[in-house]
Amino acid sequence: MSIAPSRVTLPDFIDSRPVSRYQYIVIGLCGLVMFIDGFDTQSISYMAPHIAEEWGLSKQVLGPIFSAALAGLMVGYLALSPLSERFGHRRMIIVSTVLFALGTLAAAWSQNVTELMALRFITGMGLGAAAPSAIALTGEYSPKRLRATFVLAIYCGFSLGFVAAGLVSGWLIPIFGWRSVLVVGAVAPLLLLPALLRFLPDSLTLMINKGAEPKRVRSILRRIDPGLAAGSDFTYEAEKQPDEQRTALRNLFTRDRVLGTLLLWLVFVINLGEFYALQSWLPSIMTSLDYDMGTVVTATTLTTVGGIAAAFVTGPCMDRLGAYLTLGTVYIVGFAFVALTGLALSAPLWVLLTANFFAGVCISGGQKSLIALSAVFYPTSMRSTGVGWALGVGRIGGIVGPIVVGAALGMGWSASAVFYAMSIPMLVAGVAVLLLGRWVRSDKHPDRAVAESQSLAHK
Repeated sequence: MSIAPSRVTLPDFIDSRPVSRYQYIVIGLCGLVMFIDGFDTQSISYMAPHIAEEWGLSKQVLGPIFSAALAGLMVGYLALSPLSERFGHRRMIIVSTVLFALGTLAAAWSQNVTELMALRFITGMGLGAAAPSAIALTGEYSPKRLRATFVLAIYCGFSLGFVAAGLVSGWLIPIFGWRSVLVVGAVAPLLLLPALLRFLPDSLTLMINKGAEPKRVRSILRRIDPGLAAGSDFTYEAEKQPDEQRTALRNLFTRDRVLGTLLLWLVFVINLGEFYALQSWLPSIMTSLDYDMGTVVTATTLTTVGGIAAAFVTGPCMDRLGAYLTLGTVYIVGFAFVALTGLALSAPLWVLLTANFFAGVCISGGQKSLIALSAVFYPTSMRSTGVGWALGVGRIGGIVGPIVVGAALGMGWSASAVFYAMSIPMLVAGVAVLLLGRWVRSDKHPDRAVAESQSLAHK
């Protein structure tokens, strides 16, 4: 049993202790929020053909339905995520969960495209607001030595939600229709809500800096380390918040953060552009090469599976070998595999599927690792805003990437040439991440001492 110190300092208190059962509960709840987020985001893709058939819609009309939730996501990432620094991650997660649950439930009774688009936009706002807060809360309740691993783990919940959406839709839609999938997508977060209300804590750093009731703070600290209850009373402190005269967004652009923020945004734009370009065009490219539908589905699924598999390797490597070196290496290796995918289009199928799997490891896995990197880069007091804005700005790449690939194919580029061109941004992303890591470790960055202590801890 540990001895209660006279003074508890965050984040050292969490970094110096084994991970408790309570911390696993917090991280698990955040993972479930991400799972439901992924389920709701992807399920519309499976419902769309049935919506079009029931309402007599053309394929062109489905595009705005898809885009409505994505637009809501951007609003959630950019406008709502900074509010968690003011009102708390717990409140933001709970309110957002209720918002996207009710929006999804209402969409099940929509009668026309306008109603469905409006409700999908509202749902997207809730989804976009919940994710950065869940990532930030996971980062705060994770010790530094395991932070990247745990953030990657909960983001795998998002990908698993994609998979579950396909399984549930394939089972429910033929029997109960497309609206049943929306009902499931609404009921699931509502069932999770009591657990969130009962077990999900708020940011300890925010509570301490806002002068929360000491009893509440000490209760959470004792759940993390029950041994504190056996000692004498204690006081506590947390890292200082950024200048409160600045907005949450402006704190990302202070002299000591602006270069890192811009480099992160660049990499997010590249990574999301690569991901959505691959997911959007790989099925069409393989179909044009006369592959059957089963093979096309397998190849497309392998990119997602590769991303999930990557988390089991990149997370521990980021914590042990360094986040910047690991992710930079992933992108540089991705440069080779994306180019190899272009070469493999004319090779035996097993070569193509292997190259495609490892391209997914580096692109989809790189995206998850990049979110973990942003959780490492930004301090607790601005983590939700930093992650939210990086995800929001990265959506620009998600929009532009498929358009650029489509334009290239329209101009007569071969599929192989497209993949060769797509490999170059991966190299740029790798170099950018390595440069960011070098800057963080340099004399010019105020977190140099933190970076050096992390390096020594890994040795």
